Amino acid sequence: MIKRMLILLVLAGVIFVGLKGFVNFRAGKIKEALAGMANPPQTVSTIIAKEADWQPNQSLIGVFQAINGADLALEVPGLVEKMTFESGAEVVKGQLLLELRNDDDVAKLESLKATAAVNAITLHRDEQQLKINAVSQATVDSDVANQRTASANVAQQQAIVDEKTLRAPFSGRLGIRQVDFGQYLSAGTTIVTLQALDPIYLDFMLPQQAVGEIKIGGAISARIDGFPGSFAGEIEALNSKVDTSSRNVQVRAKVANPDRKLLPGMFATVEVSVGDVQHYVTLPQTAIVYNTYGNVAYVVDNGDAKGGSPKPSARQISIKVGLTRGDQIAVLSGIKAGDEVVTAGQVKLRNGTPIKIDNAVQPLADPNPLPVDP
Repeated sequence: MIKRMLILLVLAGVIFVGLKGFVNFRAGKIKEALAGMANPPQTVSTIIAKEADWQPNQSLIGVFQAINGADLALEVPGLVEKMTFESGAEVVKGQLLLELRNDDDVAKLESLKATAAVNAITLHRDEQQLKINAVSQATVDSDVANQRTASANVAQQQAIVDEKTLRAPFSGRLGIRQVDFGQYLSAGTTIVTLQALDPIYLDFMLPQQAVGEIKIGGAISARIDGFPGSFAGEIEALNSKVDTSSRNVQVRAKVANPDRKLLPGMFATVEVSVGDVQHYVTLPQTAIVYNTYGNVAYVVDNGDAKGGSPKPSARQISIKVGLTRGDQIAVLSGIKAGDEVVTAGQVKLRNGTPIKIDNAVQPLADPNPLPVDP
């Protein structure tokens, strides 16, 4: 009996120890599983923070103006008799564009020229007679006055004839003609516009606070809807007064336009460099988590566990940001060059969250992004 009792006690003890071990093993696995489920590694993308040169810019709206531009018209009325230009043509300075009917004025001019020629002959003959005392000095003086009057009449009539002729005052491109053959024109009627397009001016308004940070010859770039890329230019002049209503100063830049793409009246977005070049740590704007109580970013902590295997985790840092340009933002404090910063996936992170890095897809960080057609 005693032997049987001992065997039963031993079996009961073994069973008890086994059950206890199983319960503890199961509890440990459940705890481990729950711990893993509570804070699993989150997949994120990262970037190494770097310093970059940063030129502060002002983004403004400007309008193009021709260096020389005019709506051409005549000072006198008349009937259109001759046109020697086509709409949109390139012309050179002095090129004949249009003539009004001037037959009567030309005939009168020829008559006055004939009178002036007779007066010149008379003056010359009397000057010869004066040398032998055949005429008086008073006669010669009268001839001189008559010859000058006749020459003045010729010049006056020539001016009247010239006023009925339109010539290009400068080289440039014509617009669309506004008159037709045989049309009667009143004085001042616009015939066609003429614009000198290369180079071309770009006028824009700059806040007075930034006037001291730009200089004559400074670079600008302009972007125009409908044209790819940008157009480079340089500042040529600043207005000599400030607009009292807006406290802005008019600035004029000159932009090369060899293809004549840019036309007077076009609007452009102007980027103007102001101040000196700064050096900032730059990040993609997606790396910043904006909050009402302060902006934060997540950096990667590569802690070493026992055994030497790295276990990266996210560490939250309060930062101060500055200007933006394109997809980039300047970080003034909180991040230093060389830090590995999370750029995507921050919504899943908390301070100390384990992370898994996957940089197969990176957010854009272009300082001068351009729209891409789908």
